[in-house]
Amino acid sequence: MATSAHSISRRPLHIPPLPCPFPNEINVHASEVDAESHAWLAASHLLNGADVLEHFRRSKIGLLAARTNPTVPRDSLRLINDWYNWLFAFDDAFCEGELMAHRASALARALPPLLEILDGRRDPDRDDPFGLALKELLGRIVGSATPAQVDRWRITVKEYLFAQIWEAANREADLIPTPEDYVLMRRITGATYTCFALIEAGGGYRLEAEEWHHPDVRALSDLACDLIGWDNDLLSYAKECGKDKARHNLVTVLATHKSLTLQDALHEISQMHNTAIAAFLDRRAALERWAPLPVRKYVRGLEHWVRGHIEFSLGSARYVHAWPDGTQWPKAV
Repeated sequence: MATSAHSISRRPLHIPPLPCPFPNEINVHASEVDAESHAWLAASHLLNGADVLEHFRRSKIGLLAARTNPTVPRDSLRLINDWYNWLFAFDDAFCEGELMAHRASALARALPPLLEILDGRRDPDRDDPFGLALKELLGRIVGSATPAQVDRWRITVKEYLFAQIWEAANREADLIPTPEDYVLMRRITGATYTCFALIEAGGGYRLEAEEWHHPDVRALSDLACDLIGWDNDLLSYAKECGKDKARHNLVTVLATHKSLTLQDALHEISQMHNTAIAAFLDRRAALERWAPLPVRKYVRGLEHWVRGHIEFSLGSARYVHAWPDGTQWPKAV
């Protein structure tokens, strides 16, 4: 690990393109569901203050749900949208907030109530908005998913919560993880697998256990998770520089441990993206030789996530407006 960090150059930066061969689609219910989900977010009291709530509205998180789940029914999209809002709010409050983000012990002590709520072993306190919203979301997922799908979601949420302690410990010690450690942990810290766990239930189909654990399915899930995490790090780097020195960002990790300039680190991530896309296409070809329709639907869901995330990020004020004036932006291709 290292303790150095890079700052954004005053010279104009070029954000390299992220070529993506997957479909660019959006759910027809996007606008109405986003409005409903934003009202749910406001009523849940997960966010403090009108300014923060307005920032979330401008971030267009509903478009992330609509672009990554373009074919699901309206009710499924609403549930998914609410879950994404919970994750973004939790990230801002616990993972980047001043009270928890730099104190691994404090964050660790805050997790047991959420874990017990996930397992249905306790009711949240009345003054715990995150616990109350989590219990509500769990009940809705139980009502629309199979027991196996619910368990997959529970497991991925627990992994995500525990991974936040690793990040907090790094902040507390002012450490930047190595590329090897970071790439491994990025799959968990980004909560992407919690969203993948809702792909089947949202689409109204299910994979058998042997299909879910098939090496081709797991490899494609890992590749999609890597692509989303790396692309997010590239596009959100400027936003993350403000509070955390962007220590948990692949740009900083590569620039620090490989002694790269900021621009060179951005380009290296784009090359990693291209390599992972090629590997995804090769593995998908192998999967299509044996996969039944539900498995192929799930893989298409992964593709929607990779492409939808790029499209969302390139249009979100949450990321784009954080970069210096003059930054050159690509279009997803």
